[in-house]
Amino acid sequence: MVAQKTYSAKPGEVDQKWWLVDADEKIVGRLASELAVLLMGKHRPTYTPHVDTGDFVVVVNAEKVKFTGKKWDQKKYTWYTGYPGQKSITAGDRLAKKPEMILREAVRRMLPKNRLGRQMLKKLKIYTGPEHEHQAQQPEPREV
Repeated sequence: MVAQKTYSAKPGEVDQKWWLVDADEKIVGRLASELAVLLMGKHRPTYTPHVDTGDFVVVVNAEKVKFTGKKWDQKKYTWYTGYPGQKSITAGDRLAKKPEMILREAVRRMLPKNRLGRQMLKKLKIYTGPEHEHQAQQPEPREV
């Protein structure tokens, strides 16, 4: 019998692509799960859990994402400031102040909670308008 070899990607041999995603009228959770798959590299046959095999993703029109139901008023983002109590803000208020943070937080929570996940999140570039500064990398449009 011939033994089968399991392929394991090495950190230097992964060819990373650049993708351009338009978030116009997309639902936040569904878009975030697709972006997390691209960042982790699970869309590739050479996916290896302990190696960053994912691609770079540029998201434009982040201010035009949607939530379903009444989440703009009911969803709360909370964080600890170092003082007693917590700060919180609704999704609608966060859209007015920092619209790119809505999508970044949704994707961050779907990535691994370790150094590798933080490295993957750095490959996510989010912009509020239709313009971005990664034209030199020639990102390919991707429909999600």
